Amino acid sequence: MSHISSYQHNNFSWHIIDKPTKKQLDWIQENFDYEEEDILTCPPPTQRPKLTDRGRYIFMVLLFPFYDKETKKIRPSEIDFFIEANKIITVHSGELKPLLELQLEAEKKPEFGEKYLSNGSVLLYEILNRLLHECFPMLNHINQDIDNIEIDTLNIFEKRLAIITEILRIKTNIVNFRKAMQAHKSIISKLIKSSEKFYPKNCLHNYFSNLVNHTKDIWDFLENYKDTINAVHETHESLMSHRQTEIMKTLTVISVIVFPLTLFAAIFGMNTMNAMPILNSKYDFWYVIIIMVIGALSMLMVFKKKKWL
Repeated sequence: MSHISSYQHNNFSWHIIDKPTKKQLDWIQENFDYEEEDILTCPPPTQRPKLTDRGRYIFMVLLFPFYDKETKKIRPSEIDFFIEANKIITVHSGELKPLLELQLEAEKKPEFGEKYLSNGSVLLYEILNRLLHECFPMLNHINQDIDNIEIDTLNIFEKRLAIITEILRIKTNIVNFRKAMQAHKSIISKLIKSSEKFYPKNCLHNYFSNLVNHTKDIWDFLENYKDTINAVHETHESLMSHRQTEIMKTLTVISVIVFPLTLFAAIFGMNTMNAMPILNSKYDFWYVIIIMVIGALSMLMVFKKKKWL
C-alpha cells in the first residue's frame, strides 16, 4: 500500500513516498514548487539515471539493483530524489531493503533525527551509502554462481541444459546490474557540485567522494564478472562443439563401415541367372558373414592406424 512518511528534526525534514500513486504525486505538486515534468518521472516505467539542477532544488533519478528471490534475477529499481537545503523527498517502489531499514530506524529510534536529520548532506550520504553497500552481497552471490558454474562445467555432458540456463541467468543479472550502476559515478560527481549551494562544501567532498569510490569498486567487480562469465560461456560452447564433433565423427565412421557391407549384402542378394560365387554351397551363409566381418575389421584397423578413432 502506498503511503507518505515524514520525519523532521529542527528545520530539516525527510519525506518518503513508496509505491507512488496519483494521490501522492498530487500531494507533492500541491505542497512543493516542483516542475511537473520531474513529478511525472516518479511513477513507472523505470527512467534512466539523471540529475537535473533546477536552481531552487535538485532532482535526481538513480537505479539500484534489486534481487528477486523467487526468480533469482536482478533487475533495476528506481529511486527519485527531490533535494533542497531544508528537505529531501525520496520516491521509490518499496523494494530496496536498505531504504526500508533506514525508514524503520527513523520510526523506532529517537536519536535518528539528531544523527541523520541535522544536515541534508548526512541523510543523503547515509541513503546512498547503504544502497551502495547492499550491492556488495549481490556481487558475492554472482561470484559464487560463477564459481559453481565453473565446477559444473566439468560435468557438462550430464547437465548441459541446466548449465546453459544458469549461464544465461548470470549473464542477465550482470547486464541488469551494470544497467543500474553505469551512471552512478558521473551522477554522484554532479551531485557533489550541484549540492554545494545547499550543504557545506567540506561535508560533501568528505562524504560523497567515498561514494564515488564505492561505485568504482562495484563497476570493477562487474567488469571482472562479465569477462569471467563470458569466458565460461565460450568454454561451455567449445566443449559442446567438441562433443558434437566427436559424435559426428563416430557416426561417420559407422556409416563408412556399414555402407560397403550393405553393398556387399545387396550384391549377394541379387537374383541372377548364373549362380553367384560361394552361394549354393553347404556353408554359404557363414562364408558371407565371415567376409563381411573381415571387411569391417579391416576398415576399423585402417581407421585406427590413421588415428581417426
